[in-house]
Amino acid sequence: MVEVREIDSKREIKQFIQFANDLYKDCPYYCPPLFLDELAVFDRKKNPAMDFSDFQLFLAYREGKIVGRIAALINEKANEAWNVKHVRFGWMDFIDDLAVSRALLDAVAAWGKERGMTEMNGPVGFTDWDHEGLLLEGFEYVAPLASLYNYPYYIKHMDAYGLEKDADWVEMLITCPKEVPEKMARVAKIVQERSHVRVDKVKNAKELVRKYGNTFMDVLDEAYQKLYNFQPMTERQKLYYRDIYFPILNFDFVTIIVNENNEIVGVGLGMPDISDAVRKCGGKLFPFGWFHILRALKAKHMKHFDLLLVAVRPDYQDKGINSLFFADQIPYFNKYGVQTLDTTSILETNTKNQQQFQLLEHKYHKRRRAYIKAIS
Repeated sequence: MVEVREIDSKREIKQFIQFANDLYKDCPYYCPPLFLDELAVFDRKKNPAMDFSDFQLFLAYREGKIVGRIAALINEKANEAWNVKHVRFGWMDFIDDLAVSRALLDAVAAWGKERGMTEMNGPVGFTDWDHEGLLLEGFEYVAPLASLYNYPYYIKHMDAYGLEKDADWVEMLITCPKEVPEKMARVAKIVQERSHVRVDKVKNAKELVRKYGNTFMDVLDEAYQKLYNFQPMTERQKLYYRDIYFPILNFDFVTIIVNENNEIVGVGLGMPDISDAVRKCGGKLFPFGWFHILRALKAKHMKHFDLLLVAVRPDYQDKGINSLFFADQIPYFNKYGVQTLDTTSILETNTKNQQQFQLLEHKYHKRRRAYIKAIS
């Protein structure tokens, strides 16, 4: 018999986080999250998404042993923006037992129905900044820190519960060229002249904020408005994410595009693949995990690189701005010895985003899915 319990104590939340690490302890492709970051996500005082969200964590037990977990989430701002009544589910992991996954999903459905929701949607997080999308293809590739990994058997559990496709994402593995492709370099030069834009390299987070304030985050907010489950960021969210990510970036890999008025119109950034370092310390910074992670972040030589985001202000889209990112970054990739690049998830319908990689040697190597189902 499966028993599903609502949990909320700090001890139970730690068990909730640790369950996934235990489930995947023998999987070489899984990258554990940073334990302290996961704790912060479920801290109602720290996570700015709590200003407009509600959630409940569940653990599934059989004979006193934890056999599954799931989070039920309601993002009121996103529901309002998309005119839906969705209860989201995320942080879902379970042993290969249909009774367990069914009990967990039933708990989410019941919790959402009590709060007036009409559909369940996932796996997604509170916002687009959280992990989303069940892995459907590409199980033989290492998961970077910024993405989900799950066992192949999860798919049959989603199907058995009657969940249906709502959106798919694809990911690409790119072979880093030895130099900027001639056509890309030519396009980048034309774009700079026609659109009166240029690349501005900044040395660190302090300089970026001094020169441009928080407009870096404003561009992300504007650029992503049409993406799946998007919710406009609050000012508190912008500061929160800025303060988390900016300090750890190597600004060689941050490209800022500005116009003649020195306004940011495009941003692109990535980071070294630190999944090996995170696996080595099990996602825990102490006592020595911070050393492995910091060394990976500050490495002067790396084989693999994670492309985290490229965003262009809506009024500058369809002008070839993306070519400037690659024209700027490819020399740095070669300086650091990068051989392959991993894109983040791109909606399969977002053909414009996918087209920016067509001049580079690439292959589609992963696919993810968000599901939906009416709550009966």
